[in-house]
Amino acid sequence: MKKIIFLFLFLFAISINYSIAQKTPNLALTPPMGWNSWNTFEDKIDEAMIKEIVDVMISSGMKDAGYEYINLDDFWMANERDKQGNLQANSQKFPSGMKALGDYIHSKGFKFGIYNCAGTKTCGGLPGTRGHEYQDALKYAEWGVDYLKYDWCNTEGLNSQEAYSTMSKAIQAAGRPMVFSICEWGATKPWEWAEPIGHLWRTTGDIGLDWVSVDKGHFIANGIIKMIELQTNLRKYAGPGHWNDPDMLEVGKGLTLAEDRAHFSMWAMLAAPLIAGNDVRKMSKETVEILTNKEVIAIDQDSLGIQAFKYNCVDSIDTWVKPLQNGDFAVCFLNKSSQTAQLNFDWKLNIITDDFSKTEINANKATYKIKNIWTKKSLGDTRKTIKSSIDSHDVLMLKLNLIKQ
Repeated sequence: MKKIIFLFLFLFAISINYSIAQKTPNLALTPPMGWNSWNTFEDKIDEAMIKEIVDVMISSGMKDAGYEYINLDDFWMANERDKQGNLQANSQKFPSGMKALGDYIHSKGFKFGIYNCAGTKTCGGLPGTRGHEYQDALKYAEWGVDYLKYDWCNTEGLNSQEAYSTMSKAIQAAGRPMVFSICEWGATKPWEWAEPIGHLWRTTGDIGLDWVSVDKGHFIANGIIKMIELQTNLRKYAGPGHWNDPDMLEVGKGLTLAEDRAHFSMWAMLAAPLIAGNDVRKMSKETVEILTNKEVIAIDQDSLGIQAFKYNCVDSIDTWVKPLQNGDFAVCFLNKSSQTAQLNFDWKLNIITDDFSKTEINANKATYKIKNIWTKKSLGDTRKTIKSSIDSHDVLMLKLNLIKQ
């Protein structure tokens, strides 16, 4: 009798643990890095193009810089499920099927990402996952999927937390580790409930190709500055395995060089996922240099996983600070205005305290070597005031290395 009771309690404990620990652990311990098809191609994707993207991700140096996931967004699937109710690839676009494409991606050293939606249909009107969560997760596992972006269109009557929890459990049951990207646009504050469920969650609506915002007709796409502002009070929710996601990168798609640099710098400061959205086959040298700057990427990928905070705003210049491992810091001065701005920053008069990470930059007590991350030049140390001109919509991004006393 005691054995029966023990077995019952053991199985009950497992079931309780399973219901709590829904997402796959030990994934996305730093913000995911990769490429996604949506921002440039939308519905114009096919097998040949994806393979070209994969090959250029290698030849351009992006793979070596840390970009890991090749993610197909909407419009990869057929208009209908098969007779067994399974999702299937659009046979004209992907004649070899998803398993073969996943195998190709894996053979090149990348991981394979795919898209679907919590609703009855995707945002593009193709078969959604509602009512097929466990079936779809098993199919993704069969295809070798490593990353699922899960959107929120056509979800009338659904509770977001319940819907995403169901899909998270389905991924667990399928038995293949997958990064789970929650994309409900920040509508129900996923940062407050999604940590046990997913590895990253969108905090906003879609990003737009502009410094401010873009009117798409049926919605307003947030510009770079708006996206940054929307992250201001969310840093306590981010950390290893659970990230705030201000959407994919617009670098290399038509912003100015300064704006691209500022955009990439601030996503790194915010410990945001670095998911490129440009046509990597047509990158300029300058775009490659931005997307593969390993020192900026290292700030994004810092193992502490602490999101930056805005210390102050003087005139048009915001000062953002990100604590790093080993007592170091990243500091980014962001010029939001349309004019060149003058920076005059005395470290000894600016004691920067971060209550969240329990760290501070106090140049009266410790000295830090300063390096300009983009020019790779030394700027002395924090005993000296920083004086610099910052171009319109550009940044001065610094790495502060603590000089051991």
